[in-house]
Amino acid sequence: MPAALGLLPFTVSAAAAAAADGEKEAAAPLHRDELSLYTAPPQQKCRYVEPEAGQLEQSVATLRKTAEPYTDWCQGTYDKIKPKVQSVIQFGSDAYNYLKSPPKEFYPRAGVIGFTGVLGLFLGRGSRIKKLIYPAALMTVSASLYYPEKAADIAKSTGDSVYDRAVQSYAALERMVKPQSKAAKDPETKP
Repeated sequence: MPAALGLLPFTVSAAAAAAADGEKEAAAPLHRDELSLYTAPPQQKCRYVEPEAGQLEQSVATLRKTAEPYTDWCQGTYDKIKPKVQSVIQFGSDAYNYLKSPPKEFYPRAGVIGFTGVLGLFLGRGSRIKKLIYPAALMTVSASLYYPEKAADIAKSTGDSVYDRAVQSYAALERMVKPQSKAAKDPETKP
């Protein structure tokens, strides 16, 4: 039985020491900091101190400040050129893929068109204007024979733009000529 009593839980209450007056004080709960086992070291206030810049760091900072306008200019130029370069690369890639697996009869047609350009150079001997007009005209004619739909589209758009330019130039010429004719008539009518 005494061994069985050892297994039962029970509470032990400690009595507070008697004061000088003979009165008992109420036991106050102890805090962790009051126990000697759990005392924490005193808190230190830490602050970061920036180390002084050395000669190398000062030289690099000066160099960066000097080069900053140039690097900004280069970055702006790169941002402007990058889309154009990407479009050229895309065009080259598309052309390579097209020439890698061309449609049927592409190379014979390209050969005939190129031959007519060389023939135009041969026929245009002697004059710079002939060297420009003959190859372009013969290549245009041979290309329009092989690709009539595209030639018709190009001719229509070119015809429209040529017509618009002709109308604009006629209107500009008319504006330049009319004021001069009015100015010439005015002195004759005043005598």
